[in-house]
This record gives sequence, C-alpha cells and structure tokens, in this order.
Amino acid sequence: MQLSGAEIIMECLLRESVDVMFGYPGGAILPTYDAMTLYNDRIHHVLVRHEQGASHMADGYARATGDVGVCIATSGPGATNLVTGLATAMMDSSPIVAITGQVPIPAIGSDAFQETDVTGVTLPVTKHNYLVTDVNELAYIMKEAFHIARTGRPGPVLVDVPKDVQIAKTEFIYPEGDIVLPGYSPPSTASQHQIDGALQLISEAERPVILAGHGIMMSGATQELQELAERAQIPVALTLLGKGSMPENHPMVIGMMGMHGEASSNLAIQEADLLIALGMRFDDRVTGNLKTYAQNARKIHIDIDPSEIHKNVRADVGIAGDLKIVLNQLLPKLARKSHPQWMNRIRDWLEDSSERDILNYETPGRLLTAQVINDLWSLTGGDAITVTDVGQHQMLEAQYYPHQRPSTLITSGGLGTMGFGFPAAIGAKFGKPDEEVWAIVGDGGFQMTMCEMATAVQENSNVNIAIINNNFLGMVRQWQELFYEKRYQATPMFNPDFCRLADAFSIPNRCVRQREEIEEAVNFARGIDGPTLIEFVVEKEEMVYPMVPAGADLHDMKRRPKPGEAE
Repeated sequence: MQLSGAEIIMECLLRESVDVMFGYPGGAILPTYDAMTLYNDRIHHVLVRHEQGASHMADGYARATGDVGVCIATSGPGATNLVTGLATAMMDSSPIVAITGQVPIPAIGSDAFQETDVTGVTLPVTKHNYLVTDVNELAYIMKEAFHIARTGRPGPVLVDVPKDVQIAKTEFIYPEGDIVLPGYSPPSTASQHQIDGALQLISEAERPVILAGHGIMMSGATQELQELAERAQIPVALTLLGKGSMPENHPMVIGMMGMHGEASSNLAIQEADLLIALGMRFDDRVTGNLKTYAQNARKIHIDIDPSEIHKNVRADVGIAGDLKIVLNQLLPKLARKSHPQWMNRIRDWLEDSSERDILNYETPGRLLTAQVINDLWSLTGGDAITVTDVGQHQMLEAQYYPHQRPSTLITSGGLGTMGFGFPAAIGAKFGKPDEEVWAIVGDGGFQMTMCEMATAVQENSNVNIAIINNNFLGMVRQWQELFYEKRYQATPMFNPDFCRLADAFSIPNRCVRQREEIEEAVNFARGIDGPTLIEFVVEKEEMVYPMVPAGADLHDMKRRPKPGEAE
C-alpha cells in the first residue's frame, strides 16, 4: 500500500492506540494536518492556542492514563514552543511523543523561513530524538519512538519530519515484532545477592522508613508497596510525585517529605537507621543538606534508572530494576516485624504537627488557601484528579488534599513549571473523561497559559479551574519575606478580573472571598458539564509551613507556632 509520509505518521499513531493528539498547525507540518482529514473519526485532534499548551496537555494525558501522550507542531517557533513541556516531562519521567514539521531537506542549514535545529535544541530535554531524512525509515522510527518513550524510565521523544518526507510516498509496511535497540536494555530483576542484602538490612533495622516516589505508580507497584509497609510495619514517607502511591489515610503513611513536607516525615528520615528508597531520586528538595542527610541510616535504593543509583546519596544496597518485579522478588522472603517504639515516636511528631495546623487558627474576615484546599477535598470526597501549577498553592494542595488513589495528583515536580496546571488538566480530562478534574492554579501561573480557556470551551472540556488569587507571586514573595527583609521586588501582581475574563470566554464562574461561600461555588462548578472557573481571593501574605530553607539540614525546619505561641 503506497502512502505518503504524512499518512504513515497517522497510520503509526493508530497502531499505537492513539486516540487524541494536541497540536497547532503551520506550513512545515501542513501535509500531516491534511492527512488528518482521513483519520478524524479515529484520532481526535485538539487545537491548542499555544504549542506549550500542547506539550503540557500531552503530559497531563500521559500522567493520568499511563499511556503515551502525543503533541504535534510545526517547525521553528512551533517546535521551540514545545521545549518547556518536553523539559517538564523529562524531569518527571512522563512518556510523550512530540511530532514536529521541519523545512524540506535541501533547505536544512540554510536559515530558511521557520527553520530551527529542533533536534539540537531538544537533545538535553528529551530521552531521544530523531530527524527523519528517508520516508522508508519513518514507520520504524515512529514505532521505535513510542517504544523508547514508554519503556524503562519513561520520557519524551521527539520526531522531526521534514516537509518533503511528509509528502514523499513509499510502500507502507508496519514493522512487526519487538523493537531491539543495541545498548538499550532497561533492567528488570535484582540479583539474589542484592535481594539477600536488602532482606538483611530490613531484618536488622529498628527505625526504618520507606521513601515512596513516582516510580511506584509508573511501575504499577502500589499493591507491593502496601504489602511491604504492612508486613514489616515500616512507615511510609511520600515524595510530592509519590502522593497517591499508597492511600494517605493508611496508618503507615506519615506524610510528604522534603522542603514543605510534614515534620513527622522529615524528622523520621533524620532519625532513621534504614531508608528504603523506592522509585525516587533523592532530589535536593527532598534531602536538604546532603552532608547531614540521614547520617545514621543505611540505604536501600531501587530505581529503574541505573544512573540514579549512588548519584546523590550513596546506597548500601543499590538495585537497578523494575520496582514491581524487584518487590515481588523481595516480598515472599520478607519476615513479619513490628516497630512499636518507633511508631509511637512518629505518632508524637504527627500530633505535634496537628496542633500547629493553620486550620486550628481563627481567621475572621480572611480566606486562606489551606481552607480552600481542605474544603475542596471535603466537597469532592477526596476523589478528584487535581492538577496544579507551581508555588504556594501546589504545596498547600499537597498538604491539605490527601490522595487515596494513584495518579490523582498531577503536578510539575522536577522542573517546577508555572503554567503547567491548566493545560495539563485538559489533557488529564481527555485521558480520564469520567473522572472529576480540578485545575488548582495560582494567579501567576494561570496567566501564562490562560489562552487555553478557548481550547477548553471549543472542546467543552469539563475541567474546573480554581484560581488561588493573592495578587502576588506567592512562593517567591515568601522567600523575599523570610530571606530578603520583605523587599517585594517584582512579586506584587496586577491581575485581571478573572471572572469577567471567564465571561469573555463564556465560561460559568464564581468569585469567592469568604470561607462560607466555598461550598456553594464548588457545588455550582461540579453541576456544570463544561469548563468552569472559580476565583478564590485569599490572604495576600500567607506562609507555607513547614519550610526547610534551601541548603539547610532537613530537620532544621521553619515551623508555624501553635495557637497562642509567639511567632
């Protein structure tokens, strides 16, 4: 069957079970957009308003479903506008395939109109990328791209296709069989020596802590994590992206760790004699000062990426392997154990944190972000998919919206991308159309990608937008207050009237200024089939506690005083 390169792209997407793609057309990708007309009944194209939105939507789709998300753009600025989204996906190991048009092969290197060396530009922020120069190789490259994106440690892959390759025709034969790449063989199992070493460390530990990361959900090892925690009675501290890997109301879960994590988790890590790190990479926001991090703890580190083992923290037992497979090797040989004294100590820390909770404070006439998030959690039954931007609201969501199911918190962890939340929520909704989806965004981040309101309306995407409006770049302002003597340079914000802006897009909306108004507004949004927007006007100079200052010891936290105590 003779097909053009553009038609081959679409046929390959069908064979990879792609049913939605996010993109924006342009001259160099136009042949593929023309080929889409033959596939509109099988692959839905979502017209974004900015290519960055396309990459974030593909990312949100991937994180919500576990499948590969697909975005598409033209050459030059279209392709470079994908870069932030690709970098976001790369840092958080999210599987994306980005397809970009390129100028015709004879024009490459001539500074042609809308030409950019996008494979050169994206080399540091993709797992792999391709410049296709032969239409006969296109089908195999497409299959290979999806294979690389979804296997091992997932990540973004870019396929750059010159316009003349899209137009050229060849006999289409979809490559059968498994992809075999020299030098690319993701590890799966642990050696018996490694398993025996891990079992010995666990049996000897009196103060163990499990560090549960994003890799648990990516490997499908949530059941194994819970079995490990329950059988050996080991408390579980969560990374930001690990939230949902174990129900947060489980008695062994002690909260999120790190810069704005629970004091109970941070103190437990610092006093532990064994850390079992599962699918996490010891990011600086998790460890604080590496020189003083868990000094008395031996470490077991299991991760799919061999380069993460010993990279930041030296492991006593380091295992590069698929987490689900390795845990299933470990669990049948794991003896039951309990640590009552250790758990009692942790409960004391949890009780102390509870006494410091901002929800214990009387705040007449003031609306706090924690109150908004807590009430949203209550009104949604804690069962919604929440997608956040980056900043104070992100950390407060992590603290006040406990997640009971995997992949129900979608957020930019590694790169910390403002503007991620709203478009990623649209992508998540396409991936999980029957789930309730809330985009919890700051007034700063939302304005970076708020043009996607038009996309949400055009697609009638049932995404509820919760804007936390404090007229500040809140987290930067917090640092200025604590470390720069309140010199609020470039953090106060003039904002539009978000509700009138929603009116311009015909999006139903509410503005909330008092806590008593939250319930009606949330229920109003939940009752509408289509996008909604609620603006929550909150206290301007809130603080997120606990806080570990950058580079400080993990246990050296700035904490909120208990009610009645002086600041």
